[in-house]
Amino acid sequence: MAFTQLRELIQLAETKGTSIGQVMLEVEREQSGRSEEEIMELMARQFAVMEEAARKGVEEPIHSRTGLTGGDAFRVNEYLAKGKTFLDPHTLRAMSYALSVNEVNAGMGRIVATPTAGSAGILPGVLVSILDRGGSTRESIIFSLLTAAALGLVIANSASISGAAGGCQAEIGSATAMAAGAVVEIGGGTPEQVGHAVGLALKNSLGLVCDPVGGLVEIPCIIRNGLHAVTALAAADMALAGVKSMIPPDEVIQAMYEIGNELPESLRETGLGGLAATPTGQALREQVFGKPCETR
Repeated sequence: MAFTQLRELIQLAETKGTSIGQVMLEVEREQSGRSEEEIMELMARQFAVMEEAARKGVEEPIHSRTGLTGGDAFRVNEYLAKGKTFLDPHTLRAMSYALSVNEVNAGMGRIVATPTAGSAGILPGVLVSILDRGGSTRESIIFSLLTAAALGLVIANSASISGAAGGCQAEIGSATAMAAGAVVEIGGGTPEQVGHAVGLALKNSLGLVCDPVGGLVEIPCIIRNGLHAVTALAAADMALAGVKSMIPPDEVIQAMYEIGNELPESLRETGLGGLAATPTGQALREQVFGKPCETR
């Protein structure tokens, strides 16, 4: 079954009296031929990779091969240890874990693209922080990966998860929405509340351009993962509190798709516009690749 509308997924879950994650599990079992135990074992292995990447950069500074980025997850963790943060420590922990995953990626480590390498930190950062908090079991958190997968599938089928096609809103925005929806389900929310979390998270990301400095998935990608982990948690809490996305989630996804089509090529992962085109962005590019060839 190819889900193209979130409302279809929500209606199916409500009709069955189950969760979106359970619907995705049934679909995966039917399409792959794997047993439920095999699927959950695969999800557990995926989460183990996510957790390893989330913790690695917090425990020790991880630097990219280019030398442009690194150590921010460790810095946030050191700051967190001082006990004088403005954000709740658990929220800041999610931020540090999200930064870590993308620093591991930039350092050529092993990650799980969720849904892309450039936005891979948000879902692991959020889920590992919830695990640390003790607010849910490991099994429940692993199961929520199915919820996130279902939401990502809808967005990919009806719009895009590619920065080159739809800007960073399609990568970071989609990852934020996936994480927010997964957290709602972990928190006991209804399928409808999961949908509202998706709408709330994605609305806050509309128009976000893809402008990597030097075309590398480092600046500003890593920082965006950290900040949007916080957004995902906030959107989940809003949905669980009863806040609704007044624009239906499917219409928000469609709006993202249309906005992405209207973005100029320079703002879609080409490294030609936005932050990449600033004097500092250009200087950093030259630092890594050397001066661009002169044109005649």
